[in-house]
Amino acid sequence: MLYRFANEIQAGDLIIYPSKRDRCVHLGTCTGPYHFDAGDTVDYGSRRQVKWEKSIPRTQFSQGALNEIGSALSLFQVRNYLEEFKAAFAGKSQPVPVATDPAIAAASEDSEQSTRDFILKTLAQKLKGHPFEDFVAHLLQTMGYRTRVVPPGPDGGVDIIAHRDELGFEPPLIKVQVKSTEGALNNQDTSALYGHVSEKEFGLIVCLGTFQKSARDFARSKSNLRLIDGEELVDLILARYEQFNSHYKSLLPLKRIYVPEPVAEE
Repeated sequence: MLYRFANEIQAGDLIIYPSKRDRCVHLGTCTGPYHFDAGDTVDYGSRRQVKWEKSIPRTQFSQGALNEIGSALSLFQVRNYLEEFKAAFAGKSQPVPVATDPAIAAASEDSEQSTRDFILKTLAQKLKGHPFEDFVAHLLQTMGYRTRVVPPGPDGGVDIIAHRDELGFEPPLIKVQVKSTEGALNNQDTSALYGHVSEKEFGLIVCLGTFQKSARDFARSKSNLRLIDGEELVDLILARYEQFNSHYKSLLPLKRIYVPEPVAEE
């Protein structure tokens, strides 16, 4: 970047500086060659002279343009939104309506997907095997169920027994199988649990991955069998997160934030 600063920038080039201090985008023109100030060797000895011509509030630019000049690099060339900045230099720019700004929708989607990826990765890495069963049991408890985790060992495919009443005598009784693997479960996986579910009981399979079509077809043919894949599991976690105990909140540290939700322009 120092080489480009000293050698590639030319007098007459347009300069863009986004300032966090005043939340403005400053536009100017380079007016001179590179020079080194020997009296400022600690901080900013390398310098280019710029004539600053305009200071435009950030709100006047599209979110995509702001994202581009918000790069982690100290010095780079604007390419994707060059025409928007040229229009701003010429005083011809028009604010992009929020409702139609595609970058806002993309930012919201990226934020949500990053959260989902974080949750699934954390569960896959830190709760393999039996600890994942304890987690699912706790999630069911936040939904109003009383749960009993079956001790490690031969369990016939049943990992958790869930019920509404205190003693577990009143129907319905739910037999839960938990899979911490991240692959796609097949029909054999679903039918194995269902073989231990009686007519008046319900079966539930929770996994971090997905289900193959054969498994979903099998579940659709059984009115008392339910499948929850990784994506739906994340939905339940986000809906019940505030009711988690301190242990699982520390395992999945999340905080509530607000992101823009694009709406159709009227």
